[in-house]
Amino acid sequence: MTLSVKKKLYILLAWLALVPAGLYFTYQNYPPENIAGNELELLTLVAFATFIPLMPIVINGATIFFIQWVTLVGFIKYGLFIEIVLMQFSIIPLLIRLRLTKTDWHRIPLNSVMFFLVSLVSGLIYFLFGGEVGLRDIGQLLFPILSYQIVSIMINQILLLLYQHYVVNNDVRFYSKDFVWDFTANMIMFPLSLSLYYLTFELGAFASLLIGIPFVSLSIILKLYNSSEKINEYLQKAGEIGHQLTESLKVKEVLDIFIEKIIETLPVEYAYILDCQDEELVLLRRVENGEMKANNLRPLKKSQGISGVVWETGTSVLYTSRSEWTDIAEGYMPDGVESVLCVPIVRSQKVRGILLLASSKKKAYEKYQLMIVDILCSYLGVAIANARHHERTKKNSERCALTGLYNYRYFEDLLSLEFNHLDAGKRQSLSLIMLDLDHFKVINDNYGHQSGNEILIELADRLRTLIDSRGTVARYGGEEFVILLPDTKRDEALRLAEHVRGAIANEPFTLHDSLDESNKRMMVRITASIGVSTAPEDADDTLALIRHADRALYTGAKQAGRNRVAQYVK
Repeated sequence: MTLSVKKKLYILLAWLALVPAGLYFTYQNYPPENIAGNELELLTLVAFATFIPLMPIVINGATIFFIQWVTLVGFIKYGLFIEIVLMQFSIIPLLIRLRLTKTDWHRIPLNSVMFFLVSLVSGLIYFLFGGEVGLRDIGQLLFPILSYQIVSIMINQILLLLYQHYVVNNDVRFYSKDFVWDFTANMIMFPLSLSLYYLTFELGAFASLLIGIPFVSLSIILKLYNSSEKINEYLQKAGEIGHQLTESLKVKEVLDIFIEKIIETLPVEYAYILDCQDEELVLLRRVENGEMKANNLRPLKKSQGISGVVWETGTSVLYTSRSEWTDIAEGYMPDGVESVLCVPIVRSQKVRGILLLASSKKKAYEKYQLMIVDILCSYLGVAIANARHHERTKKNSERCALTGLYNYRYFEDLLSLEFNHLDAGKRQSLSLIMLDLDHFKVINDNYGHQSGNEILIELADRLRTLIDSRGTVARYGGEEFVILLPDTKRDEALRLAEHVRGAIANEPFTLHDSLDESNKRMMVRITASIGVSTAPEDADDTLALIRHADRALYTGAKQAGRNRVAQYVK
């Protein structure tokens, strides 16, 4: 969550009020001790305090920094002021490791205040329970320093909860998973800190090296192990996502699933899927900060911008900061973006699309994540190709090749489905309009079948426009068309049928005389006869509804003179 400027200023004011004065107070009342002759040893502690935050250990998803392994030694041997300085000094590498952006500047004073309060309160508890600087007697030291260790962990958790509740407005539990791991890990490291403390009396600065080097080596090994575990986890997720994509047979669903899963899997604030069409990249999906946006961005050309370059080269790119891509980018890019990951979507060795992911954090993406996204884009390319093939096949099986309207087979299936809804009470009524063009054979005989097809195509366009979402238009056969109207009563269906009849009769159709060598353009007038039937009044099954509309069409309209609407009469 992004904090308001007002809250960030409050954090800065809190730092100005507490930390400088607190350092002065601590120096005056708990000054450094035992430094003379131990400068090299103190320098090694500073070095480890700088390095350790750069090597966190991740346990079960919780990130733990073992900084108190060093600061505890500095506190017991050199006093509270040195411990506070070591903790404050560790903030810089810690925040570098967290890859903060300019908008997160408040994290510096915030962490400084929290570290200072943890050091001060736990240090005062140590002295309250009889602890002294430089104690060697384990009997005198153990209880005060154990109290110091436990209190420091508890105070840190309390401060985090207060920050979450009052600043971020996000209530969290005290005994969270992160807290349990942090407490357990620090208590396990507690004996190691005491061992280092006692070794310093015998080995001086070499004590830090003796224990510190194995510790750092262990941290590196655990970090590498954690990275391999992450890669395995990502590969498993990629396989699951690929399986989900291949299960969907609609292009829209494939794109929606992919964009949703990619945002769940990676630290993504901005995600764009672009389609390679001729020489342009056309936006298919656009998600910014979890919100689906309109696809109204200007198309890019090949080799234009980051996406265009990836299209041209067919090679993925990973940029860790704005300075790396600012000279390449063209067109739209949200403000504040730092890291960019852009991958081609390849199918049959040809780039079919582009995926661009972006984050406001620097170094938001790792190289192994680029590999995972490459795999996911391969799955996406296959899934889109399969879905498009399925949609084409389905369209060809249920659409009239000439008019693009639904065909007889689809209409019959839809009619059965709607009748089931009617029987189940999900529909109140179901009306059917059936129309047949009058004297259509004359058009074919005088101008040719190609000209007749032009009439049918134009009629289909008019019907689509007239009916829109109120019902379904289908070509029933030849020059006969049907319109299925769910939840439409007879009177309303008759009014609509009359409107359709007028729209056909009152506006001439355009055709080209295919029997004439000049293929001249002509305007001809056509009329239609229309029959209407409605369930449940007129029919109790699908065949009856069709039969009664057909009867109304021929006996009530055709035989009565054509160019008219008739309803079924029992």
